[in-house]
Amino acid sequence: MKLHFLGANRQVTGSRYCLETEQGKLLIDCGMFQEREFLDRNWAESLVPVKSLDAVLLTHVHIDHSGLLPKLVQRGYRGPIYATRPSCELADPLLRDAAEIQEEDAAYKKRRHQKEHRKGRHPEIPLYTSEDVKRTLPLFKAVSYGRPITVFQGVTATFYDAGHILGSAMIELHVAEQGQTARILFSGDIGQHDKPLICDPTYFREADYVIMESTYGDRDHEARGEIETQLADIINTTVRRGGNVIIPTFAVERAQELMFYISRLVHRDRIPDVAVYLDSPMAVDVTDIYLRHPDAFDRESWQLVASGEPPLHFPGLHLVRSVQESRAINDLREPAIIMATSGMCTSGRIKHHLRHNLERTNSTILFVGYQGRGTLGRQILEKNPEVRIHGREYRVRAEVAQLYGFSGHADRSGLMKWVRAFQRPPRQLFLTHGEEEAANSLAKKIREELGWNVTAPKYQDVVTLQTGSANANK
Repeated sequence: MKLHFLGANRQVTGSRYCLETEQGKLLIDCGMFQEREFLDRNWAESLVPVKSLDAVLLTHVHIDHSGLLPKLVQRGYRGPIYATRPSCELADPLLRDAAEIQEEDAAYKKRRHQKEHRKGRHPEIPLYTSEDVKRTLPLFKAVSYGRPITVFQGVTATFYDAGHILGSAMIELHVAEQGQTARILFSGDIGQHDKPLICDPTYFREADYVIMESTYGDRDHEARGEIETQLADIINTTVRRGGNVIIPTFAVERAQELMFYISRLVHRDRIPDVAVYLDSPMAVDVTDIYLRHPDAFDRESWQLVASGEPPLHFPGLHLVRSVQESRAINDLREPAIIMATSGMCTSGRIKHHLRHNLERTNSTILFVGYQGRGTLGRQILEKNPEVRIHGREYRVRAEVAQLYGFSGHADRSGLMKWVRAFQRPPRQLFLTHGEEEAANSLAKKIREELGWNVTAPKYQDVVTLQTGSANANK
């Protein structure tokens, strides 16, 4: 059998792998590339003939893992997309929102290019449309954690909790060829321990081949300190200055985790009475889905519910859906906390709030998540003197801050803890979903400490996997 590496190779976004067996082909994830230098790959033809695919398995719904599914369907895919039940529900608002952003950005780009009498680097059409999303959603098939499913003859898949976002999964494949089997494990995005709302990641004892993320493979998260105290200090300082706290927010997990912490600050009177806006129809829909799956909550969240402090609801919270409501936020004269997507500032309503606040010295731009190389978020975080938004340069005069501990990804120590849980080394460990320095650094550490065979594949690499090994139980 062959494994094709089609994205997130020595970079962070665009996760996509194709496993080719004697009986068929399947994709694991189908993510959108979000780093500026790799955007062309979103427009490229599929490296695997779409109609040759028999199934898609989805680790989770973040757009860098799911964002090109509608394009796959646009190009003719009609097979099943297997995902956990929460992921199936989350796919609806996320993919619809992604399509709307594609359509809005294409229309804006067309108007701007016509005005400037020039053409851009990419076509003035969306990658896919809302109609493509409508054709994609019925293909989702819900699976449960820990229950094997037959993908097609010779391949079974079992999903396990990755502890990254609601519904996130690690996927274990058992592949049979010529009377022998191989056990292949895709880690997806490995979550941190003791995160609010969701459970901890699953650990494994054995696999023949492991495809593992390495986002933070070269570093540990900086000491979180007391997240609530740091967040309270930033909010209080900014409010005293009369400015806004602008938080670029991922709609899934990060928005809900922020609400969790802000809720605790509000209920404990640790911040002043200030309006809090979640300005993202998608994040609002996602929050509703979280509330429909309390079975996935961890013990701490249940304790808050029981104590009368619901973690996703508090006084002063405004859930913003319409464009009119969103625009009205920037007319406010009183300080506010504004959370808006997208998390890396690559698209969406956050760009409009940045335009209104980047040049205000009394406002704070607060980052609580990873910012990919080349993204607008990374440029602001690195305090570039000016950044370009919607065709215009803006000076970065606002305070720029970052909180650690919010990341949904395990850091270097967490990744090593996950690796050390294996009782025997796999035949090969493939490190993906990490910038080149991070992947290579983690590979070196694992080789030196554990003696494993580790590689960081390049984009479009194809490797042959062998069947036949002594398998053990997880």
